[in-house]
Amino acid sequence: MSINILIVDDEPYLPLQFARFLKKHGYEVSVASDGESGLREIQQTTFDLVLLDLRLPRLSGLEVLNRVRELDPDLPVIILTAHGEVQTAVAAMKAGAVDYLSKGFDLDQLLLVVQRALGTSAMSRELRQLRRERSDNYHFNYIVGHSQCMREVFDLVARVARSDTASVLIMGESGTGKEVVARAIHEQSTRASGPFHAINCAAIASHLLESELFGYEQYAFTDAKKQKRGLLELADSGTLFLDEIGEMPLDMQAKLLRVLETRSFFRLGGNKEVTINVRVLAATNRNLEQAMADGVFRADLYFRLAVLKIVLPPLRERPGDILLFAARFIEDFKRSLGRNVRKISPEAQRLLLEYSWPGNVRELKNVIERAMILSTSDELLPAHLPQEVVGLRAQDSNTRPDPWKQWLSQHPGGEISLEEISAKVEHHFVCWALETAQNNRTRAAELLGFAKVDQLRYLMRKHHIDYSN
Repeated sequence: MSINILIVDDEPYLPLQFARFLKKHGYEVSVASDGESGLREIQQTTFDLVLLDLRLPRLSGLEVLNRVRELDPDLPVIILTAHGEVQTAVAAMKAGAVDYLSKGFDLDQLLLVVQRALGTSAMSRELRQLRRERSDNYHFNYIVGHSQCMREVFDLVARVARSDTASVLIMGESGTGKEVVARAIHEQSTRASGPFHAINCAAIASHLLESELFGYEQYAFTDAKKQKRGLLELADSGTLFLDEIGEMPLDMQAKLLRVLETRSFFRLGGNKEVTINVRVLAATNRNLEQAMADGVFRADLYFRLAVLKIVLPPLRERPGDILLFAARFIEDFKRSLGRNVRKISPEAQRLLLEYSWPGNVRELKNVIERAMILSTSDELLPAHLPQEVVGLRAQDSNTRPDPWKQWLSQHPGGEISLEEISAKVEHHFVCWALETAQNNRTRAAELLGFAKVDQLRYLMRKHHIDYSN
């Protein structure tokens, strides 16, 4: 891909000399003789670098630089100065220029400065792109949904991210994606370039939680062979996510409250106060108001954490989002599992939509992963889903007559041959497949795992099954 350079200089010969030299080294070069035409070029063409003379008619080089910064903040600009304009060149650097050259430089020096500026710009652009992609992944790929309640969550996450100091309490059932939301808030905030650390307060013994959060000094206790920085310190200038905050012991709640109020703490065994700049996000699946009433959660900590609150609805309350999540997980697992699954069969979709999902999004993710491991085609079928999902159909039909029981009741002596049982099973599954596929013979054969429709037609003739309506 060619690299485009714009030279803005009103001198009649030097710009053309620079242009010829740079073209010999593989660059595409355009020349503008004043600031106005240079800005028009930038608006009409994508450039990778600008060489800008400070002394221009009408619009000065500094004015052009400021306009360039408005049009494209990422576009690197090298200032060309006359002798004795060092102070102006320094002002230009402060205004956003990446480098400057005093006229009288040789062409090799020009090439070196151009290559250096382009290299720095390429790295900066790549870092910005990676950060945008990382942010987009969290925001669009994993916090998905078309439901009104999720659109409200999207809006709230975006607004909360802009206020990057206030604490946030994220509430919702287990598996609703509270940590994903926490990461999305971090990635969309001004703290995105800082660290993100998470800890599950319910997964760590209470006597270890303090050292994990606050760290400790050497010899603070028997096994403290050297100093350890805690997560509060490691998350400095970034975000600390406290999952399952409702399980934090009361004594630790008091210590955390002090940190939130003073932005400082002492390591275990230490006497030197550590000051931090950390945003704390907390999450819980417990009813903290009830926990406060029961005396197991501090009211002052609750109100300090819940400056901003986000409530994630359970998956069963937004069934329209189930297939969106399923499609997202299929795309993810296609890469990691090496499967070429492209769709979910209509019957499998119906089962997914009817299931109550007590484990929410996390459970759905596990179900899709399991189904893709079991699948040998490009489609997920009911046979690939776990019993708790498929079993819902049987629960819904409890009030209907059971054809198997009716058939067995016709054989009170229990004398049933293997041939009779085999025939009954074949008849049952052929009827099930035809009903599920809405009498589409090809689809029904696929549901039964047959390679050819002829196998299905044979069984239909064998068992006198007429599915013409």
